[in-house]
Amino acid sequence: MTGVEAAPAADAFADTAGRAVLETIRSYGVTTVFGIPGTHNLELYRPLADLGIRAVTNRHEQGSGYGADGWSQQTGLPGVVITTSGPGLQNAMSAMGTAFCESRPLIVLSPGVALGAEFRDVGTLHETKDASAMVAAVAEWSRRVSSAAEAVEAVHDAFTLFRTGRPRPVHIEIPLDVLERPAAVPAADRIARPALQPAGGAADAIRDAVAVLERAASPVIIAGGGATRAAAGVTALAERLGAPVLTTLNGKATVDERHPLSLGANLRLAAARAVAESADVLIVLGSKLGEAELWAPTLDATGSVLRVDISAAQLDKNLDATVAIEGDCATVLDGLLAGLPGKPRPRPDLAVVRSAIAAETRAALPETVALAERIASALPEDAIVAGDSSQIVYMALANTLVQPMPHSLLYTPTYATLGYGLPAVVVDGALMFCVNELATAVEQRLDLTIVCVDNGGYAEIRQNEVDRGIVPVGVDLVQPDWAALADAFGATGRRVAGTADVAPAIRDAIAAGGVQLVHISQAVL
Repeated sequence: MTGVEAAPAADAFADTAGRAVLETIRSYGVTTVFGIPGTHNLELYRPLADLGIRAVTNRHEQGSGYGADGWSQQTGLPGVVITTSGPGLQNAMSAMGTAFCESRPLIVLSPGVALGAEFRDVGTLHETKDASAMVAAVAEWSRRVSSAAEAVEAVHDAFTLFRTGRPRPVHIEIPLDVLERPAAVPAADRIARPALQPAGGAADAIRDAVAVLERAASPVIIAGGGATRAAAGVTALAERLGAPVLTTLNGKATVDERHPLSLGANLRLAAARAVAESADVLIVLGSKLGEAELWAPTLDATGSVLRVDISAAQLDKNLDATVAIEGDCATVLDGLLAGLPGKPRPRPDLAVVRSAIAAETRAALPETVALAERIASALPEDAIVAGDSSQIVYMALANTLVQPMPHSLLYTPTYATLGYGLPAVVVDGALMFCVNELATAVEQRLDLTIVCVDNGGYAEIRQNEVDRGIVPVGVDLVQPDWAALADAFGATGRRVAGTADVAPAIRDAIAAGGVQLVHISQAVL
C-alpha cells in the first residue's frame, strides 16, 4: 500500500449529473461551449466530446462569456459558459452583466460547495460565501440545485425563458457532490421540449393598432434588439406604411441599411431623434428606449405611440404607449400586416434627413469619422464586426458602417464594457483588457482581423477630465509594440504608416487569412 488513494474507475462517471445537464443542452442544438477547465468542473467537461460539443478554452472567463455572446448572436441559440467555482465564476460576471443589460441569452454552469457545506467558512478550495446569491444580483436568475433532476429542469426553464420571454443570463450552480454522482434522470427528461407557440398579441390590441396605422400620415419605426429576429416583418411593415426606420445599436440592420427607408442605427443623433419625435405615429418594436441607446434622457413623441414587446414590463418604459401589444415581434407583425390591406404607400424623400445625420456624425470627431470611413470601406459586405466601448466604434464606425443584416455589429451599448471587442475592431485601451484572447484566436485557427486604433490610452476619459478642469491623470498609457505583440502570440502584426494605407492594410490582412492585427498608430490619427 502506498497510502495514495486510487482514482475512481472511469465508469463511475459514465452518467453523472454533469452529463445529464450537457446532454439536455445538446438536445436543444447547442454545439459549442466556452470556458476554462478547473479542479471542480471536470465532470462538466468529461461528456463534451462524446456529445459532439466543441469546447473553446479562453484565457479568462470574462472572454468566455463574451465569446459565448458572439456565438449566440450568430447562431440564434443561447451561449453556454462553464466555469469552475469561486474565482472562475466571478471572472464571468462582467459578461453576465453585459448579457443582462443587452438582453442576450446566456447559460452559465458552475460547480458549488457540496450539499451541507454551505456557509461553513472552513477554507476549502475556491470557497465562496454564497455564489448563487452573488450571481443572482446580476443575472435574470441563479439556482443552486440539489439533484441532477433539478439541474436538468433548470436547463429546460432557461430555454423556455429564451424562447418566450426577454432573454437574459441564467446561472445553474451544481454542488460538487451532486455534479459527480450518478444522475438517475430518465433519457426522456433530457430531450428538448417543443417550443411553445409565440404570443401574437391580444386580438383587441391588434385591431386598435391597425386602426391607428391606417390613419397614420407620417409614421416612423424604431426597431430595437427585440426586433432583430423579425427582420422580414419589420421591413414589410415599413414598406407597407412608407415609414422610415431607425434602429438602436442593438437593433442595427434589422432592416437592411441599404434599404431606401433605412436611416440606420442613429438614434444617438439629434437629427435622427427629431424624425422619430415628429412622427404622427411612432412604432417602437422591441426596445426600452433607454438613455444609453438614445444619448438623451427621453424620446419625446408628439404623436401616437404603438409599442410591441415580448415583456409587458417594457411596454410603457421610458415612453408611454397609446397602444401596447405584448407578444413576439415577428408574430405580432404578421397580425398587423394581415390587418393592413391595400397597396404600399409612397416612400418619403429622406435625402435631407440623411444629409443632416451625416453632418452631425462628422461634426463631433471629424478625424475619427474619416478613419472609420476608411476602415468600413475595406470590409467585405458580409463582415461580422465586434466593437468595444471606444470612440472609434460608438462615435464613428456604428454610424458609417452600412450593414445588410442584424447581429453584424457585435457591441454592448448599455453595459458599455471594455474587453468585449477582440473579434474585430477595438482601440488600444480596450484591447489591453482582452489581449490574452489573441492566444485563443490563434489556437482556434480563426480567420480574424483585429484593427487596433491607437489613440494613446483612454482618449474620451481624458477629454472628460479636461472638461471638468482636471489635469489628465491615469489616461495616457504606455503602449506596447502591437504588431510585435501579435507576432509573439502566433498571429501576424501589421503597422500602418499613413492614412492612405489604412484600407489597403485591412484588405490585405483579410485576404491573407488567419489571425491578423492591423495597428493604426496615434501618428496616423
